[in-house]
Amino acid sequence: MTAKPAGIRDVAALAGVSPTTVSHVLNETPHTRVSEETADRVRSAAAELDYRPNRLARGLRTQASDMVGLLTEEIAATPHAGRIILGAQEEATRRNLTLAIINSELRQDPAISADPVQAFLDRHVDGVIYATVYHDEIIAPENLKSRPAVLIGARDADGLIPAVLPDETAGAASVVGMLVARGHRHIGFAASAEDVPATRGRLVGYEAAMADARLDDSALIEYGAPDARGGYEATLRLIDAGATAVFCYNDRMAIGAYRAAAERGRAIPEDLSVVGFDDQAPIPDSLYPALTTVTLPHYEMGAWAVETLAALIDGQGQHSLIAAHPTVLPCTVAERDSVAPPPATR
Repeated sequence: MTAKPAGIRDVAALAGVSPTTVSHVLNETPHTRVSEETADRVRSAAAELDYRPNRLARGLRTQASDMVGLLTEEIAATPHAGRIILGAQEEATRRNLTLAIINSELRQDPAISADPVQAFLDRHVDGVIYATVYHDEIIAPENLKSRPAVLIGARDADGLIPAVLPDETAGAASVVGMLVARGHRHIGFAASAEDVPATRGRLVGYEAAMADARLDDSALIEYGAPDARGGYEATLRLIDAGATAVFCYNDRMAIGAYRAAAERGRAIPEDLSVVGFDDQAPIPDSLYPALTTVTLPHYEMGAWAVETLAALIDGQGQHSLIAAHPTVLPCTVAERDSVAPPPATR
């Protein structure tokens, strides 16, 4: 016969506490006075008995489903989505939450459709995460505001929903600063011709770093489509203008930069340094030499979203303060093999 699963009273008896104390500890109930020693004893007893809380009973009692929804805007089909989902999933698992995912169509205007949000609400999720492709401003439907919600990669036009964004500007500035530190003075920027927030943020970062290095008079900027062909055409013009290093708006443009360097007889990195942005797998390691680029904090944004949403659901987060000031997470430089000092300094 199968042994009866341990219950909360069994854990309480083994730990020498009341069932209420066990509930407070295992559910991490806020504003309760339980010493760390007692909490450790409860957790040890639960682990020894292999105790699993009855989530159905808890849900009926608290009206909570322990489920959060992640609504993605076609990012589930993009290379970036995996890290966002992984960060959200691992944080949800750590908090004993179930993560449900719905992939929505890419918006053609700032307004989010209410339909996919309602699909989550019909399933009684405790909160909703909305992740966008472009880091722009969105107009949230009223039903998204009926539950705790957070945004990944976008700002709420009304300033009511907390959001997390990558620091595009500082990321661009850091990679230009790295090139300056390597001795480059003629640093070109193969910029995107698309008018999206990432374009503007990375351009501001490039210009700020050039100004800080007192190189703004020699700034070289060429625009192109944010793809390999656009990077190829922009880099040809930058090489002809005397650039010893090219900072590409994204890794796809860097693919074109490698082709342009080969056509102009420039070896990478000996004659021309090339850097990208996004760290979009598998591009950086597929290029030879491997591409130095800027990593977007996708995993960290996914984890932040679940952590913040859980706090809002439990009534622990300062909702208005978080919503009024979107959280900005740093972008880091992933150094590989495509950067070297300029030829004149070697």
